[in-house]
Amino acid sequence: MKKDKLDRLNLFLAVLSGWLLTLSFPKAGFSWLAWFALVPLLAALRNLSPKNGFYLGLCAGIAHYLTLLYWLAHTMSTFGHLPLYVSIPILLLLSAYLALYVAIFSMGLTLFCQRSSFLLFMIPLVWVSLEYIRSFLFTGFPWELLGYTQFNMLHLIQISDIFGVYGVSFCVALSNAAFFLAYLYLSGKDWQEEEVKSRLTIESVVAVTLIFCFVWFYGKWQIQSIRKRTSHSPSIKVTIVQGNIDQSKKWDPAFQRVSTVKYINLSLLAKKHKPDLVVWPETATPFYFLQNSRLSELVKKGVHDTGTDFLIGSPSFKLEKNHVEYYNSAYLIGPEEKVYGRYDKVHLVPFGEYIPFKKWLPFLGKMVEGVGDFNPGKKGHTIKWGNLRLGIQICYEIIFPNLSRAIVKNHASLLVNITNDAWYGRSSAPDQHFSMTIFRAVENRRSIVRAANTGISGFIDPCGRVIAATPLFKDVTITRPVPILEKTSFYSHFGDLFAMACLGITLVTGFLGYFIRKYSNEAKTRVER
Repeated sequence: MKKDKLDRLNLFLAVLSGWLLTLSFPKAGFSWLAWFALVPLLAALRNLSPKNGFYLGLCAGIAHYLTLLYWLAHTMSTFGHLPLYVSIPILLLLSAYLALYVAIFSMGLTLFCQRSSFLLFMIPLVWVSLEYIRSFLFTGFPWELLGYTQFNMLHLIQISDIFGVYGVSFCVALSNAAFFLAYLYLSGKDWQEEEVKSRLTIESVVAVTLIFCFVWFYGKWQIQSIRKRTSHSPSIKVTIVQGNIDQSKKWDPAFQRVSTVKYINLSLLAKKHKPDLVVWPETATPFYFLQNSRLSELVKKGVHDTGTDFLIGSPSFKLEKNHVEYYNSAYLIGPEEKVYGRYDKVHLVPFGEYIPFKKWLPFLGKMVEGVGDFNPGKKGHTIKWGNLRLGIQICYEIIFPNLSRAIVKNHASLLVNITNDAWYGRSSAPDQHFSMTIFRAVENRRSIVRAANTGISGFIDPCGRVIAATPLFKDVTITRPVPILEKTSFYSHFGDLFAMACLGITLVTGFLGYFIRKYSNEAKTRVER
């Protein structure tokens, strides 16, 4: 019989799942918790009505996202100049929105998974489908999908070059389903008033074990294969400069020259290593490069004195007929002071780089003080650099797999992520941001160079191995050789076919379940009459 009321145990189990999920991600980083973190929520959903399943999933989602994204309130308050009575409700609203995906997942299971035999594959199918939708709906916010918990498990994440991060999410959710079925059988509990048979439990455990073995051995084979290829491939020497500029002073005109000189001096320290490329972080030059002649000449002289090519982050603008268009950009500059190319950020941060719905919500411009309206650049744009092409991503663009894939399809041989994570302080956000970067390397089989103002900066090889990483809030210059691979992976070629297939199967199954449920209820009503 379906329950009409939620008890305290149900709510506790839902919240417990939310907390376990958060603990699976950095900074806590207990990635092994992810393999069964959903089990308490699934246990609470047992025999619930779809309505109560939705509410329970909402509770789990809010518990998860509030503890995962807690740092947003501090960021908006400190640097967005929003009072806490505004920033905290915004955090609550974002958490509630993201929690809707967990709520729909929970409701979908209670509504369409009437048979326990469907659970093993419907749990990962529905979960991955919703993650995929979250990656693009309302501009998308795929921050810390379930698969990202395994960023440091190199053997497991190699399947990303076929399935993307969604393949890893599927495996983790599949494990949760198997653990849940084992729990139901061993505890003698049912699912939607149907007993869980021993055969189903054994088959589920065997299936998950076989899939896990395949994933592990595929990963082992790919790591050996990629490392063999990189040992025979060309490499380039890259220097990352982490200037560690205080965010509260970064845009102060009185500190512009000091910040610029600091980056130049740190870059000159790497001259002895003879790098092929020096990379500065996002908006490392706190002025309009090429427009502010005095400071621009200072940068050009620093590039000339270092004697190599530079990639620097800087805001830019373009004069149109009746208006000015602003961009968050990166310039590639040579020692002869020639600008080889410019990349403009494509995926802008809502409320950080532009005001959404400004026409209908004009008061937002006043509430978010100092936020400029930037324009997006061209998706997939790369910059030619000698015989190579650089694929640049600015800030949180790196969390969108389709953007990395687009620049690799446009022949990028090296991915460069420049960012400024100073906003987040010493919270878990810089670690979370860095962990997601690892997957872009594996998915596209490209090395990644990441320069962050206050860290975490680093180098990642095409297997997802972190070659070197910097500590937070330190002035650092690091130089490393990075391998260059040209071959395109299956994922780079075909994209999110796996995630789309999961969504398609889920929708078809949902429609079939709806009609079967509808006709069975009608038939039952006729019999009763």
